[in-house]
Amino acid sequence: MSTVVNTYTGKRRQFSLGLLVLANLLPLVGVFLLDWDAGYLMLLYWCENIVLGFYTLLKILLTSTRADLPLAPFFVVHYGGFCAGHLVFIMTLLFQDADPMALAAQWQFQIMLAALFVSHGGSFFVNFLLAGERHRMTARQAMFAPYGRIVLLHVAILLGGMAAYALGQAVIMLVALIALKIALDVALHLREHRRFAGE
Repeated sequence: MSTVVNTYTGKRRQFSLGLLVLANLLPLVGVFLLDWDAGYLMLLYWCENIVLGFYTLLKILLTSTRADLPLAPFFVVHYGGFCAGHLVFIMTLLFQDADPMALAAQWQFQIMLAALFVSHGGSFFVNFLLAGERHRMTARQAMFAPYGRIVLLHVAILLGGMAAYALGQAVIMLVALIALKIALDVALHLREHRRFAGE
């Protein structure tokens, strides 16, 4: 029985990790074919914060007791303010001479964002719902889970983005930034799901 469970766990992790890596490789199209710079990458990664917030809200609602229900609106306000501050920071530093709304309206950008939505949705489905993480997680744990990931990931990415911007937006720097994001995302993804895997 243990072998069956471990095999299932391994396949589940491979599936969610595969979606994660594939979705994170798509921005290479923006760099090589659409002349994206560091600011455009930052905007896409900021939009991913909203996707992560959406799935976190679902987790809060699905793990809440009646006493926990106020956590949902608190999270929306607090996390929304956190993301708004992050957006202002990105706009101020990296979008002095570009129009972020024009980028966000491009179908290529929307496909990449949809891929990130599907990636996080696949992880939500196989890890949180099918693998039963919802039974081993409290609403409070669900609410705080994305903060550590976002802070660590985006501090590293913002530093990399500013380095790329300062060094003239060289393609190699942007590819390195995407590689850094993938490496951190994979490490943080595995750490988060090991914590609630019940192994």
